[in-house]
Amino acid sequence: MKLVIAIIPPHKLEAVKKELEAVDVNLMTVANVLGQGRQKGVTEIYRGAKEAGSLLSKIRLDIAVNESFVEPAIAAIMKGAHTGSVGDGKIFVIDLAECVRISSGERGGTAIG
Repeated sequence: MKLVIAIIPPHKLEAVKKELEAVDVNLMTVANVLGQGRQKGVTEIYRGAKEAGSLLSKIRLDIAVNESFVEPAIAAIMKGAHTGSVGDGKIFVIDLAECVRISSGERGGTAIG
């Protein structure tokens, strides 16, 4: 089991979700976060509003997957978020020690869904 964490620009969320659904990855947690990358100090325009300074609005996706879904999930995120510009985001993959479904008590890969 792995936890795939993706940090992407807000305007790319729908495209990334669409690509993930195409590879049968449907379960995710989405959060608005602030972050600083290589574009620090650069002003971005998002929905007509300028965002300046060192912390920019980003979206964080947390996606727990079984081993066979790791590479398809990474490829889907890259396809949906890629523009070729600085600020496209990052993907982190970390080992997931345990997963427990609260409603049924299932554990491991079956609990992921």
